[in-house]
Amino acid sequence: MSFQAYLDTIEKKTGFTPRQLVELAAAKGLDQPGVKAGEILAWLKDDYQLGRGHGMALVYVIQNGPTISAKHVGSDSVHRDDSETLWLDGIATKPEG
Repeated sequence: MSFQAYLDTIEKKTGFTPRQLVELAAAKGLDQPGVKAGEILAWLKDDYQLGRGHGMALVYVIQNGPTISAKHVGSDSVHRDDSETLWLDGIATKPEG
Protein backbone atom coordinates (compact mmCIF):
# COMPACT_ATOMS: atom_id res chain seq x y z
CA MET A 1 0.00 0.00 0.00
CA SER A 2 1.38 3.42 -0.88
CA PHE A 3 1.83 6.13 1.71
CA GLN A 4 -0.91 8.14 0.02
CA ALA A 5 -3.25 5.14 0.08
CA TYR A 6 -2.76 4.91 3.85
CA LEU A 7 -3.76 8.56 4.20
CA ASP A 8 -6.77 8.12 1.92
CA THR A 9 -7.93 5.13 3.96
CA ILE A 10 -7.54 7.14 7.16
CA GLU A 11 -9.85 9.77 5.72
CA LYS A 12 -12.44 7.17 4.73
CA LYS A 13 -12.32 5.60 8.19
CA THR A 14 -12.36 8.79 10.28
CA GLY A 15 -14.20 11.30 8.10
CA PHE A 16 -11.32 13.75 8.55
CA THR A 17 -8.79 14.73 5.91
CA PRO A 18 -5.16 14.15 6.84
CA ARG A 19 -4.70 17.93 7.13
CA GLN A 20 -7.59 18.16 9.60
CA LEU A 21 -6.05 15.41 11.71
CA VAL A 22 -2.68 17.16 11.62
CA GLU A 23 -4.41 20.33 12.83
CA LEU A 24 -6.19 18.41 15.62
CA ALA A 25 -2.86 16.91 16.67
CA ALA A 26 -1.31 20.38 16.75
CA ALA A 27 -4.16 21.68 18.91
CA LYS A 28 -3.35 18.90 21.38
CA GLY A 29 0.37 19.73 21.27
CA LEU A 30 1.18 16.40 19.63
CA ASP A 31 3.24 18.07 16.90
CA GLN A 32 5.83 19.41 19.34
CA PRO A 33 9.46 18.20 19.36
CA GLY A 34 9.96 15.36 21.79
CA VAL A 35 6.43 13.95 21.51
CA LYS A 36 6.79 10.20 21.12
CA ALA A 37 5.02 8.26 18.39
CA GLY A 38 3.31 6.19 21.08
CA GLU A 39 1.48 9.26 22.40
CA ILE A 40 0.15 10.08 18.96
CA LEU A 41 -0.75 6.44 18.27
CA ALA A 42 -2.68 6.23 21.55
CA TRP A 43 -4.69 9.33 20.63
CA LEU A 44 -5.43 7.99 17.14
CA LYS A 45 -6.48 4.62 18.52
CA ASP A 46 -8.61 6.03 21.35
CA ASP A 47 -10.36 8.73 19.34
CA TYR A 48 -10.43 7.26 15.82
CA GLN A 49 -9.83 3.50 16.22
CA LEU A 50 -6.80 3.64 13.93
CA GLY A 51 -4.39 0.73 14.07
CA ARG A 52 -0.62 0.99 14.22
CA GLY A 53 0.05 0.88 10.46
CA HIS A 54 -2.32 3.67 9.55
CA GLY A 55 -1.41 5.53 12.72
CA MET A 56 2.30 5.48 11.89
CA ALA A 57 1.59 6.99 8.47
CA LEU A 58 -0.11 9.90 10.20
CA VAL A 59 2.61 10.11 12.87
CA TYR A 60 5.11 10.63 10.06
CA VAL A 61 3.08 13.47 8.56
CA ILE A 62 2.49 15.11 11.96
CA GLN A 63 6.19 15.00 12.78
CA ASN A 64 7.71 15.60 9.33
CA GLY A 65 5.17 17.24 7.05
CA PRO A 66 3.87 16.00 3.69
CA THR A 67 7.19 15.40 1.93
CA ILE A 68 8.42 11.82 1.66
CA SER A 69 11.56 10.22 0.26
CA ALA A 70 11.73 9.79 -3.49
CA LYS A 71 12.78 6.17 -2.88
CA HIS A 72 9.47 4.65 -3.98
CA VAL A 73 8.21 7.35 -6.34
CA GLY A 74 7.78 5.84 -9.77
CA SER A 75 9.08 2.43 -8.63
CA ASP A 76 7.40 -0.91 -9.27
CA SER A 77 7.07 -1.54 -5.54
CA VAL A 78 3.66 -2.07 -3.95
CA HIS A 79 4.61 0.88 -1.73
CA ARG A 80 5.12 3.27 -4.65
CA ASP A 81 3.73 6.78 -4.57
CA ASP A 82 3.09 9.12 -7.48
CA SER A 83 4.80 12.09 -5.85
CA GLU A 84 7.23 13.07 -3.09
CA THR A 85 4.48 15.36 -1.75
CA LEU A 86 1.51 13.71 -0.09
CA TRP A 87 -1.97 15.15 -0.66
CA LEU A 88 -3.43 16.14 2.73
CA ASP A 89 -6.56 18.02 1.65
CA GLY A 90 -8.88 15.12 1.00
CA ILE A 91 -9.72 12.56 -1.59
CA ALA A 92 -12.44 14.70 -3.20
CA THR A 93 -10.03 17.54 -3.94
CA LYS A 94 -7.02 15.45 -5.01
CA PRO A 95 -5.77 16.42 -8.47
CA GLU A 96 -5.70 13.65 -11.02
CA GLY A 97 -2.21 12.26 -11.29
